[in-house]
Amino acid sequence: QVQLVESGGGSVQSGGSLRLSCAASGDTFSTYSIGWFRQDPGKEREGVAAISSDGSTSFSDSVRGRFTISRDNAKNTVYLQMILLKPEDTAMYYCAAKPGRLAWWARLLTNNYNYWGQGTQVTVSS
Repeated sequence: QVQLVESGGGSVQSGGSLRLSCAASGDTFSTYSIGWFRQDPGKEREGVAAISSDGSTSFSDSVRGRFTISRDNAKNTVYLQMILLKPEDTAMYYCAAKPGRLAWWARLLTNNYNYWGQGTQVTVSS
């Protein structure tokens, strides 16, 4: 089992940047695939980026080229670097974990993840 804690959210102006962190407990962190998801009230949770246990990454079309995802297994942490933020990026951002590798087509699907953090709010003003 793993516990996840997100941090790094905040309020920025359009065009700004933020780096979110997802810190995990447990000593088998390197064997987990980690995804970042976001949700606005009244909308479905959507996957934006993910990194598999083998380091392979995936991004949604809406963030590709603006967001990058990386992991530091020594620190049990996954990062989501976000640049050129837009008002439509405003949402609660969650990280999620699944033991093992995830194929590219599965990485951004909420149902494939077992553990979830509490979220961190990102607000982008125009």
